Amino acid sequence: MKNWVLLLLLLLVFLLKVEEKVVKGENEFITTKGVKMWLNGNPFYGNGFNAYWLMYEGSDPSERHKVSSVFQEASNHGLTIARTWAFSDGGYRPLQYFPGFYNEQMFQGLDFVVSEAKKYGIKLVLSLVNNYEDFGGKKQYVEWAKSKGESISSEDDFFTNSVVKGFYKNHIKTVLTRVNSFTGVAYKDDPTIMAWELMNEPRCPSDLSGKILQDWITEMAPYLKSIDANHLLEIGLEGFYGDDRKQYNPNNIQAGTNFITNNQVPSIDFATVHCYPDQWLSGSTGEAQLLFLSQWVQQHILDSLNILKKPVVFAEFGKSYKVAGYTSSDRNQLYNITYSSIYTSASEGGPATGGLFWQLLANGMDNFRDGYEIVLGEEPNITGIIFGESHKLSRLKKYSQVRNTEEARS
Repeated sequence: MKNWVLLLLLLLVFLLKVEEKVVKGENEFITTKGVKMWLNGNPFYGNGFNAYWLMYEGSDPSERHKVSSVFQEASNHGLTIARTWAFSDGGYRPLQYFPGFYNEQMFQGLDFVVSEAKKYGIKLVLSLVNNYEDFGGKKQYVEWAKSKGESISSEDDFFTNSVVKGFYKNHIKTVLTRVNSFTGVAYKDDPTIMAWELMNEPRCPSDLSGKILQDWITEMAPYLKSIDANHLLEIGLEGFYGDDRKQYNPNNIQAGTNFITNNQVPSIDFATVHCYPDQWLSGSTGEAQLLFLSQWVQQHILDSLNILKKPVVFAEFGKSYKVAGYTSSDRNQLYNITYSSIYTSASEGGPATGGLFWQLLANGMDNFRDGYEIVLGEEPNITGIIFGESHKLSRLKKYSQVRNTEEARS
């Protein structure tokens, strides 16, 4: 009799562990249907952060505690998504030091990041290349092609030169098929990863019609999906509209991107928007910047709902104390406006899924401070605003789960 009781107790513990893993989202991939993201049969909402430095710090065993610390702090404050770089091309401590040749120590740093994210219930958005020359980016790719005798006239040849595109496709395949040295799971099979990002803030100023970038997305998105059909894919756009709707852009900025047509590519699962009114409207008042922000966020939510019919994530936002006219009150307002718009949309069944502020640091990372950084607990007001959004989205998630259960029973 005692043996049967023991077996039942062991079975109960096993089932509870399985349930715990499912709740944390460890066993299933995030998917999209309509304007919502889904996880384990329930709508998924995520409050998150950017931390581009994770692989870099994770590659040094003596610094890995910073990765663990920031994930633990994030988890304690209800943050569930982290966006970071899965690239570092050429230069100092690269991931890829020449096309097709990789630094194993740096790759193990990324492995560690993925394994730690899983431990703390954090989903990852991994970006595959930079638009800018920081960490190599498209400039490094075209330089590599030049060294092989290719005739390159512009950094924007990244999007059109067949050799460069071959380099980039190889990087996609290498990262997606990487087998994690800590977990033994290939990246393409790991649900810890929420989504891939084609490029951080792609721009093609040499072609304001948008055709070059549109063709590149149309080629690269299906290629990535042919290797990995499990994960979501997004472009990495800032949200700038094309010529037909440039009136919505800050100061009529055009960057060869088109928020609508770029995100209509079938292999793209959700849209992204970045929010930096202090950069885009430099010299304007804090009040004017906040007014623009409110309109910018709402316009993209409406377009995601009515035109794209896909989810939207506000993948970068922030306000720098290094920009003239900064006040912490305006910074807090920027967070409040962004979070309030996301929550309102989500609570009404709309497309806004979450926001990822730029950027989160662990204690003792003063060298990484860029004016936008947040160290949780350092400033109680902004920490409270961030935690408040996590709490609201968590409540909404629980309400949706209860409602789905009740509907399934009826």
